[in-house]
Amino acid sequence: MVGKEYSPVQFTIEVGRVAVFARAIGADPASGVPPTYAAVYSLGVTAPQLFGDAEVAVDFAKLLHAEQEFAWERQPEVGETVTSRGRVAADVNRRGIRILTFETKTDDASGRPVCRSRAVFVIRP
Repeated sequence: MVGKEYSPVQFTIEVGRVAVFARAIGADPASGVPPTYAAVYSLGVTAPQLFGDAEVAVDFAKLLHAEQEFAWERQPEVGETVTSRGRVAADVNRRGIRILTFETKTDDASGRPVCRSRAVFVIRP
């Protein structure tokens, strides 16, 4: 499964959703898109592809989201549409515990990078 890539997913950064998210984390909605909103437009739109993939066979009931990191080229703007693509970067088994690394690359409408994410999931036996 390592190297498996998923179909691109488009996501429009909507003002109302950004405002709700910003207030939920204690940020000012007038300040624009919070950096942590990448959990929505990058990982949030691609992870369901991974979790729903019968070939990869992630047992969601035994999953622990162990690590998460984001790296930004720039913050997206409200109203902008971005495209995220996920891929399985690593899938190893250590002492019966599966460790799956999932990476997402998010670009703007012209193909310029916006954000990269890396998530590590631990799946216990």
